[in-house]
Amino acid sequence: MKNLIIVAILVCVHTLNANNVDVSAVSTQGQDVSAGVNNAANFANVEFDLNWDNSWRVSTGPSNWDAVWVFIKYKIEGGTGCTAGDWQHATLSTNNAHHSVQTDNGVTPAFSASSDGMGVFLYRNANGNGSINWDQVRLRWNYGSDGLLDACEVTVKVFAVEMVYVPQSNFFLGSGGTEPGEFEDGVSGNPLLITSDGTLTLGGGGAGSLGNHNATGQSGGVDDFNDASSQTLPAAFPLGYDAFYCMKYEITNQQYAEFLNTLTAAQQAVRASTTTAGNFHENSATPVARAGLKCQIAPSGSVAGVYGCDLDDDDTYNEVGSDGLGIALSAISWPDLTGYLDWAGLRPFTETEFEKSCRGNQLPIVNEYAWGTAAIHASTYTALTNSGGESELPNSPGVGATAGNAVYSTTHSTGPLRVGIFATASSTRVIAGASYYGVMELTGNVWEDAVGLGSVAGRSYTGLHGNGSLNASGHADVDYWPGINGNNTSTNANSTYGGTTGVTGRAGAGFTGGTYNTTAWLRVANRQYSLWTGLTGRDTRNGGRGIRTAP
Repeated sequence: MKNLIIVAILVCVHTLNANNVDVSAVSTQGQDVSAGVNNAANFANVEFDLNWDNSWRVSTGPSNWDAVWVFIKYKIEGGTGCTAGDWQHATLSTNNAHHSVQTDNGVTPAFSASSDGMGVFLYRNANGNGSINWDQVRLRWNYGSDGLLDACEVTVKVFAVEMVYVPQSNFFLGSGGTEPGEFEDGVSGNPLLITSDGTLTLGGGGAGSLGNHNATGQSGGVDDFNDASSQTLPAAFPLGYDAFYCMKYEITNQQYAEFLNTLTAAQQAVRASTTTAGNFHENSATPVARAGLKCQIAPSGSVAGVYGCDLDDDDTYNEVGSDGLGIALSAISWPDLTGYLDWAGLRPFTETEFEKSCRGNQLPIVNEYAWGTAAIHASTYTALTNSGGESELPNSPGVGATAGNAVYSTTHSTGPLRVGIFATASSTRVIAGASYYGVMELTGNVWEDAVGLGSVAGRSYTGLHGNGSLNASGHADVDYWPGINGNNTSTNANSTYGGTTGVTGRAGAGFTGGTYNTTAWLRVANRQYSLWTGLTGRDTRNGGRGIRTAP
């Protein structure tokens, strides 16, 4: 009889009322060798129930589906021959057949395991839409690969992040408009059709090269190519032609709190702006930019602290109805974002993957937003219904046929809103403010970091995924990620991790998608800040999301 002892801790990821994913009933199964459930490979099945609303799969139009990226963290508590330690990333089986759902409630599941064992995508196996209710999902954890003994006493946490599949396809860069630094075909002013993920000529003016309107209007950094001077984009740069999964929503306050709660005290000290109990993430007595992320119990020496959400400042944490769990995370830096993505086994997206995520394989519309029109509706955000709750809503959402809903306003400076706030079971793409593939808030809410191609530093990015852990100092440690080894010089290529510094700079990263408090920068093709190394700290407008190349 194998004797791996698992103490399971469930992690429920509430994102919003109409679209959410919940994990519950976490346990482990399968240590009994005599029953043939386990073998010399030393594995266990981590079992849980998984539910999410408004799931879909279609074989026409976008021809895609939504999915959940599931990964597991564990911590050794003790046991004969076992040393108690910090949270670690569990290695899951790379064989899809090793994962199962015992009760699918009429919706057949599909599994797509990552080749590095970081996690598994779960999604519908056939066309359909509606709620998912899968009981006794079993993911095989190869705990022997993680160096665990059978006698170890272990606590596990299960995390689930909603994703959207972006299929392999041709797509256009640029809209044919005149946004700052907008992409074009040569110097024609027309969008450029991308038909592969190979090398690409940047600038130089020739037909079929990727132009940028001579970099006109860029701020904080200008592309190193233009109509007269060219560069070459390496084939290793993730251009966007190949399939990938994109986070359906921006990272929320709750998701970042869960991330912090698996870090050491030393790592927490650099990934949160405060380690003082009772203080908000921005070190303010009242939450700046609606960032209700708060240090609940301060770290003490080597003992990690506890973080949670308390938007209403009543010292009762993680109240679903008022504490802003589903509000888009703001006031984070590039090192904060990359830390979260590394920990989750994801990666940053590139500015070209951003454009594909917005418009898909469709013909561009001049000066369009993410929902495919050039018209935008700004709801009134000064008065919210159910503020801070899972059903938070603006008091005047748009219902027009062409004006898409977005979280922005020239008079609104309070902060971002709940992710997916305009989406319902019956909302159209425009009303929901959704991209062609169903990705939410790519236009508005918080500024999102993307890897740019206008510098040597950006072009050195190869799209490697996070490895599930940070270095001892709390920084991402993935080769060629922008800012690795402290790189803040755009003319210097990002390189392999040197074993000490990690991602503390941001050379090669820029901003896209616009923010909640201005009309500027929201259009898909806007590249005004695609190369901005000047902002190195935390800003209340900044958030982000991640992607993962499809298995």
